[in-house]
Amino acid sequence: MDEKIETTAEHAEAAAMRLARAVHTGEGPCPGPEDAPLPDAIAKKPVAQKSEAEWAYERLILYIKNFEEQLDGEQEVAMGLTDTGAGILRIEGLGYFDPDIVTFYGTDGMGARIQLVQHVSQLNVVLRANPKPDNATPARRIGFDLVKALDNG
Repeated sequence: MDEKIETTAEHAEAAAMRLARAVHTGEGPCPGPEDAPLPDAIAKKPVAQKSEAEWAYERLILYIKNFEEQLDGEQEVAMGLTDTGAGILRIEGLGYFDPDIVTFYGTDGMGARIQLVQHVSQLNVVLRANPKPDNATPARRIGFDLVKALDNG
């Protein structure tokens, strides 16, 4: 048996590494969160110590932030609700409940409050660019707020 002996630092680094890859075709760059290093707030806890819900929650935050970075000043991120018939959700919050529930908070196109509670095994998220609701205010960037919340624990 030929086992590799790792130092504590090598073990911690390997646990923080993620298995991700994206290939994009078409015109122009389309960078995804798979191509960037994990923020410290996510990398500090090994994936093996996270519940399915926590790990899904953290990756969703990365996808939302990355999507927002590609929007112009007149657009905000919204979520298309797949197979619910409810249309879209203007994302105003995101949460998780261990071990396996992810929750989205927001409003629909008519301003009605929406909360989507989803088991991680059923998780399907369609991010879409929607016009911001008020031309007088800057577009909201919830992904950046969510990443800051991760940093603050």
